[in-house]
Amino acid sequence: MPSNYNPAEIEPKWQKKWADDRLYHVFEDSTKPKWYALTMFPYTSGDLHIGHWYAMAPSDVHARFKRMQGYNVLHPMGFDAFGLPAENAALKHGIHPHEWTMRNVENMRRQLKTIGAVYDWDREVITCLPDYYKWTQWFFVKLFQAGLAYRSQAPVNWCSNCNVVLANEQVVNGGCWRCDTPVIRRDLKQWFLKITHYADELMEHEGLDWPEKIKTMQKNWVGRSEGAEIHFGIERSDIDEKGVKAFTTRPDTVFGITYVVMAPEHPLVEKLTTKEKAEEVKAYVERTRKRTEIERVSTEKEKDGVFIGAYLTNHVNGEKVPVWIADYVLLSYGTGMVMGVPAHDDRDFAFARKYGIPVRVVIAPPDWEGEDLEEAFTQDGVMVNSGHFNGLPSEKGRKEVTRYLENKGWGRFAVSYKLRDWLISRQRYWGAPIPIIHCDNCGTLPVPEHELPVLLPSDAEFKATGESPLKYNEEFINTTCHKCKSPAKRETDTMDTFMCSSWYFLRYTSPGFDDGPFDPDRMKYWMPVDLYTGGAEHAVMHLFYSRFFTKALRDMGLVDFDEPFLKLFNQGTIIVDRQKMSKSRGNVINPDTLLSSMGADVVRAYLMFVAPWEQGGEWNDSGISGINRWLNRIWNLINNQYKPAENLNNDALKTFERQLHQTISKVTHDINDIRFNTMLSTLMEFTNYLGRVKESGSVPFQNWQEAIKKLLLMLAPSAPHMTEELWQQLGYEYSVHTQKWPEWDENKAKEEEITLVVQVNGKLRGKINLPVNVSKDEALKSAMEAERIKPFIEGKKVVDMIYVPGRVINLVVK
Repeated sequence: MPSNYNPAEIEPKWQKKWADDRLYHVFEDSTKPKWYALTMFPYTSGDLHIGHWYAMAPSDVHARFKRMQGYNVLHPMGFDAFGLPAENAALKHGIHPHEWTMRNVENMRRQLKTIGAVYDWDREVITCLPDYYKWTQWFFVKLFQAGLAYRSQAPVNWCSNCNVVLANEQVVNGGCWRCDTPVIRRDLKQWFLKITHYADELMEHEGLDWPEKIKTMQKNWVGRSEGAEIHFGIERSDIDEKGVKAFTTRPDTVFGITYVVMAPEHPLVEKLTTKEKAEEVKAYVERTRKRTEIERVSTEKEKDGVFIGAYLTNHVNGEKVPVWIADYVLLSYGTGMVMGVPAHDDRDFAFARKYGIPVRVVIAPPDWEGEDLEEAFTQDGVMVNSGHFNGLPSEKGRKEVTRYLENKGWGRFAVSYKLRDWLISRQRYWGAPIPIIHCDNCGTLPVPEHELPVLLPSDAEFKATGESPLKYNEEFINTTCHKCKSPAKRETDTMDTFMCSSWYFLRYTSPGFDDGPFDPDRMKYWMPVDLYTGGAEHAVMHLFYSRFFTKALRDMGLVDFDEPFLKLFNQGTIIVDRQKMSKSRGNVINPDTLLSSMGADVVRAYLMFVAPWEQGGEWNDSGISGINRWLNRIWNLINNQYKPAENLNNDALKTFERQLHQTISKVTHDINDIRFNTMLSTLMEFTNYLGRVKESGSVPFQNWQEAIKKLLLMLAPSAPHMTEELWQQLGYEYSVHTQKWPEWDENKAKEEEITLVVQVNGKLRGKINLPVNVSKDEALKSAMEAERIKPFIEGKKVVDMIYVPGRVINLVVK
């Protein structure tokens, strides 16, 4: 036997054997409980770094564990293959995006196979291939037919560097999420999905085992607010008064309105602006377009605005209030207009002070006697200067005022959301084409289902400007209307890549199915996903969109469940030199290099041991060397013959069995609860214990052999290659990965003794070993008779005793 584990020889051998034997081939089996364990699939960037392994290797360990517990486990892998980087690579290197992407897929698939995971590669999905995006387009058609997809002129986030529209979720700190270029606003006709239709449902996470942080982020992203919609009077016959409205959560302050503010892009601004103010207003609107939404609503930015020369009427008191525009008001939130109540809103107070707008108190602070306010009073209080509502508590006033407005026809109870509809249009080539045609006679029509997929043209010519080549590809654009047979034009926008990842978990259930996006029966067997693992950064993008998609499909009768992912676990991040890995910093760790020297099993085990998986940790070369030494100790422990001593005693065997069954218990609970670092620590302690037993030979050979067998079973999910090799060397039935997870006996795992800490007047004076079921009186007697304790109590009287069973006894003496 070799003296050390040789991963370069052993790991490829078993990977080939498993593949040839289709050991990890998955099929539906009604005799077993199913377990769908999914890790977020990688983008086809070209190379896996150790951060990818940190997401994938531990999740594979858990999936292997569930297999050994008797579950029918689906743990698939694929590639998120559409997107801007591929198109940028085409521009930079003169390579077609498809060629660039598929090269990367081939390399990343090779790297993924070296992990030694239980992936069934027959279930691989690649989102840029027609057999996948055909069904992405099919889903779009279904959403369009259900009224959940629509086209609208709207201000959009525009990255001038990528020449692409970004969803709100893709604007990070005012910049493009991919290249950090400052994002500006442009008006374009865009395709949207009506995610707001599910706003209330998306706030709920009942029955989901998800991190509270993610649930809170999603609730805040929806941003549900209850309040009132207030209408303002206008002396213009060409404008409907009910269209001049503001949403507020504080209708109790309506008598304190001294101005209103519209979003600069509000459609009424141009109509209401007076000639004298036209140039000033136009200049302000143009400046606003160059600012991102993040910049516009930032609390750190001083608020500014422009009076447009117009007035509206506040119905409750008949006052004329000036109309301003300010960039902190967004057309996409609420009604695009807010009422200014400077006495009771911090932002309004600062704005009013800056521009000399009156401040009227309508909610009295405690002990207020009519004096001017030094700052806004934003809390609840008693209504004043509010007509017949004077004296009402403001909380009650909110309901009473809204009811009054509703009765008068001046407003209504309303709910507002921060959530906007999902903008999916992308003006780029490398994405799923939106399956729509535009016909002068018939209007906007979805492509018939039998004509899907709408294929991307392979002869696309990429321009240095970054514009989509689809706009200039006549063969792609020109088509025939299937309804009236007249010439028509194809939509040239492609879909946001998050469309592809919003349903990929469904395709894994039956990837070769040709009659639909999934086989309904096979999908029902596997869905929903039992455990979904990935980064927390996807909280308000991928995770949010996938939940919307599932709910929309449910309402179409395509699925019969409400949520796609029952349990969510977010892993942390591996950092190097206290920084996140990136090519620009030169601190990316390539797992290929580590595999050649230490092997996949060492890397897998180290990534689980370095820190709690949800926290992440610092990569440390000496740390992985320690794991390498530990696995080699196990290799040698098993390969070197065990010789039992001639004189064996029953106490040693009892201790041995207790250690074994305690280890099985703790490892089982830790791996089940995704505490991989403590699971490995327990196995390390047990390995050390076995080393001491081997030196002494204190247990019979058959007991030793049984412990080694169970050690291999417990280690198999973490180090699949080494354990498979050792399993075969010991002559056991192939394969270790088809064996059952070991069970423990609670009676054998129980401690026979406890260690009791003895204190005298609160100070530690010693420890004593006692039977587990020792009584309070017996514990007191033993403590007082212990030789180490006697010097501290001799000649003194025990006046009290504090006893914590199984832990501590404190003698109070005088």
